[in-house]
Amino acid sequence: MRGETSLSSDKETRAKYAPLLKSKGKDALRVAMELYTFVTLLDANRPLERALTDPSRPAEDKWRVIDTILADKADPLTVDILHDLTDHQWSRVVHIANAAEDMSVDATAYYADALGITNQVAGELAEIHSALLGMPLVLFRLSDEYSDSKARADLLRTLLDGQHMHPVTEQMALNATIDLRGRRFPDTIVWLVDRFSEHMDQVMVTVTTAVSMKDEQVSRLQEVYGRKLGKPVHINSVVDPSVLGGMKVQYGSVSTDGTVATQLKHLKRRMAVAG
Repeated sequence: MRGETSLSSDKETRAKYAPLLKSKGKDALRVAMELYTFVTLLDANRPLERALTDPSRPAEDKWRVIDTILADKADPLTVDILHDLTDHQWSRVVHIANAAEDMSVDATAYYADALGITNQVAGELAEIHSALLGMPLVLFRLSDEYSDSKARADLLRTLLDGQHMHPVTEQMALNATIDLRGRRFPDTIVWLVDRFSEHMDQVMVTVTTAVSMKDEQVSRLQEVYGRKLGKPVHINSVVDPSVLGGMKVQYGSVSTDGTVATQLKHLKRRMAVAG
């Protein structure tokens, strides 16, 4: 968890640069990529994090460090954002990387807005999470911090092959396994879905059923969960014949599984224990 100082610093920077990132339009993707590259650099270099968060170090020194690393190759907005982050105070040195990641996700969301694919990306990320929930071994391999990051990425690419997801979705998912950042892969995907939903001021609810839902069913779910969550709801409908019947509902870290397949599994376990 982040301390209050870090939360305040992160919030201030996000609010300050939101209009500038929005005005970037399609060029916001470059800023997003450059910020995330800097995140991976910070994750691999704790002394650099300490140098950029040292409150006794003059701001100009921290800016020079960043400018030397970027070597005039980054977008001016990327440089300005990183300068701003070093101007703030952080509860822990690692929190500056978290804030840079937040800004990268924000920039990606504004890029998605410019392309009109924000809802699509959020839905596809939710689909990835939903599809992998029943694959514990795969999730372990994608979250194994002791394995090679390239191997994790190759595994995910294989899983996504032929799914025809937007390149932005694929890249965000790949980032989540290449640099785990101390998190499990599915937790990062849920976080990304939540961030995109927050950006759209709505909640993404993924509903998995054996057959496609009718329009009236989708509308009813939107109404029910809209009242429950107090926000507009987007239903991400996933069809998976293996669930046999019923439905599985997921939003954020909350998951309710009322599928026939899961009920049968529970029944078999109870019978095995009783027998």
